[in-house]
Amino acid sequence: MITEIVTLRLPQAATREEIIAKFEKTAPAWRENPDLIRKSYLYDADNGIVGGVYLWRDKSDAEKWHGAEFRRKALEAYGAEPDIRYFETPIMVDNLEGTIVEV
Repeated sequence: MITEIVTLRLPQAATREEIIAKFEKTAPAWRENPDLIRKSYLYDADNGIVGGVYLWRDKSDAEKWHGAEFRRKALEAYGAEPDIRYFETPIMVDNLEGTIVEV
């Protein structure tokens, strides 16, 4: 599995309410994404950073959904280009399920 971390530095201040509203607008589409396992939204008010942590089956899924169109939408919505990083995820601890999964 692949963990992808996407962050954007906001060029201008936005309220927490404005940011959460943007998250809520996009969440249903991510819920319907057939390739996405999990997404956590990120918000760092002190440093003006937003983003997401995504769990995918493989890197090609992440690249498929975060290509040129995603980058264009991020620039439109937040006024910034996203920084995208990928990490192999060989072991996951899930305390809600009470499991440790080696992938």
